[in-house]
Amino acid sequence: MRKKFHGLKKTRIRQSWHKYNLYNLGRQKPQNINRSFFQQKWRAKSLTRAYHGEQIREKQWQRMFRPHMSSVVPMDHVYLAANDGSEQAAGRGSGADKDPSDPNNKPKRIPRTPYTNMVYAPIERRLDTAIFRALFASSTRQARQFVVHGSVKVNGKKMIYPGYLLNPGDMFQVEPERVLFATGAGKNKEERRAGRVLARKATPAKEEDADEAHETTAVTASEEGSGNPSNVPSAPKDPKVMLKGLLAQARNVLSDSSENLPAKRKQDLRAFQQTVKRTLARSPHSTPTTITDCLDAELQELTSKLTLVDRKPTQQQEPPENDELPDADKKALQAALREVRENPIDSTKPYATPWRPRDYMSAFAFIPRFLEVNQNICSAVYLRHPVARPGLGEVPTPFSNETNQLAFNWYLRRR
Repeated sequence: MRKKFHGLKKTRIRQSWHKYNLYNLGRQKPQNINRSFFQQKWRAKSLTRAYHGEQIREKQWQRMFRPHMSSVVPMDHVYLAANDGSEQAAGRGSGADKDPSDPNNKPKRIPRTPYTNMVYAPIERRLDTAIFRALFASSTRQARQFVVHGSVKVNGKKMIYPGYLLNPGDMFQVEPERVLFATGAGKNKEERRAGRVLARKATPAKEEDADEAHETTAVTASEEGSGNPSNVPSAPKDPKVMLKGLLAQARNVLSDSSENLPAKRKQDLRAFQQTVKRTLARSPHSTPTTITDCLDAELQELTSKLTLVDRKPTQQQEPPENDELPDADKKALQAALREVRENPIDSTKPYATPWRPRDYMSAFAFIPRFLEVNQNICSAVYLRHPVARPGLGEVPTPFSNETNQLAFNWYLRRR
């Protein structure tokens, strides 16, 4: 990568969400008409190639370039619904011609079709570019890194080639953790410090677990050799088993004290059960013990609050007139269930938690028409190839029609 990818001295617009890129977008200047035609074409080519397919070699792009650009001409649906086409076959002078002086018979003005905005349409088929367009990465280079590292699947199969050309109907999917890291805000100093503290605490615990496991294997081997079995320390529990135990405890609490619980507490317990179920649905290797510890602490806090509710005098069996909790209990409940019901706070993540969008993202948050994106599962479908239609070129570009036309003329003469 270049040393100054986002330069402020020379205005180069990139496929990135960087703040310098947004600043360069705002200070674009029109082409200098005092230059020669060759200079104008070269300048347009240089500007557009810095944005479209910057990660592609020039000769590779020249092989991808096509002088024929796809376009469509939409038909007038009002005319098609009102006529069956017979008046077109009536012929001139037969009385079927419309009066040109009638203001209702004036032809509609159709906007021009920006054909030259489709110069870089073949690049939109590339997998790394499609990932960036679907808002799964903050730049095309980051999308390329995701593909090379094996975090992207195409039609259910892992794809490690960023230059793979998508066909209409192909579905590609990115790992959600990668998308959260790419589109989420970065950590501040306090959050980074908290993550380092947790990492330091986790390192001695891992070493102790490793030592215990080593001692256990040594004792087992000695006992097998001597033939005298004795009490062997139990192995560390599986996180899945711990999670299932937490789920059973939550069900028991909900069933035992369902009559005395207010509706708000029942909702909180059900939300806790759903969180444990989602955690159980993960793979066995992706459920660390820290998650089970956090859930265990939350369940203990919930049960402690429930015991406080049970300890209250129950002489009057009539329900209270006001079921709302006091302000102190509300604040305590919100603090206890913040990780369960809302965006969880996890210092081990490489991005800021609770998750929030990264800065300056809103200016680049748009999805082209030829993609159908589902942000819930971080997947998208490449519907069709981009086309030009009256007044719209479906290839997203920050450059004017004249700049793209000059770039098209540059590559057209080199074919």
